[in-house]
Amino acid sequence: MSSCLAVIPARWASTRFPGKPLEEIAGKPLVQHVWERCQECSGLDAAVIATDDERILAAAQAFGADVRMTRADHPSGTDRIAEVAAFFPTHDCIINVQGDEPLISPALIDRLAQTLREQPDLPMVTAANPLTDEALLDDPNVVKTVLNLAGDALYFSRSRLPFPRTRNVPGLQTLRHKGIYGYRRDFLLQFVSWPPGILEQTEGLEQLRALENGARIRVLVTGDDSPGVDTPEQARIVTALIKAG
Repeated sequence: MSSCLAVIPARWASTRFPGKPLEEIAGKPLVQHVWERCQECSGLDAAVIATDDERILAAAQAFGADVRMTRADHPSGTDRIAEVAAFFPTHDCIINVQGDEPLISPALIDRLAQTLREQPDLPMVTAANPLTDEALLDDPNVVKTVLNLAGDALYFSRSRLPFPRTRNVPGLQTLRHKGIYGYRRDFLLQFVSWPPGILEQTEGLEQLRALENGARIRVLVTGDDSPGVDTPEQARIVTALIKAG
């Protein structure tokens, strides 16, 4: 049976929201909410926070998390996760749980872990939820994806996807990509060795590196539409949601 590790990347120097992992959300640091969601999972064997900042390290230790320091020069959270995976050589499934997703569903995390366990030939898995808000369809901050009939990703884009040249096609839905990933350990290490491709650089979407190199990404469609925190305003919205129960 595969062993699954959740890694929560948490860096201080967010471009839009510096210090975001320690932003207080309903009385707790943002990253603590994510850590506690992972503790509710039944499909994980371990969870760890990966950071490059002593302040986040100290805060995570204070609320009892397993936390590891990483290099500060990683170009992406995936590179940070790959570094931390080296500390856990017996875990062959690695789940990247974003540190700014305080409302992420533990059941969804478990689905990713279970999918990797049940399909040993699958290199990578992620998730998406139906997007019904018309105002978000052309928002470049909302990443969209389309799937083939097997449920694997065909493409990810910041543009509307697919473009509805033909209206009212039965069964057509737009899927919003959720920033959670599961990797087979060997594939993760291979992924970070590849240089960014043209599509990745154009869209600013790291997952396109896998597609450009011919790898499959299974996409689990979920009803979990929980918001992440990218800005102080979103932090206030999430705080209100948590306080409302």
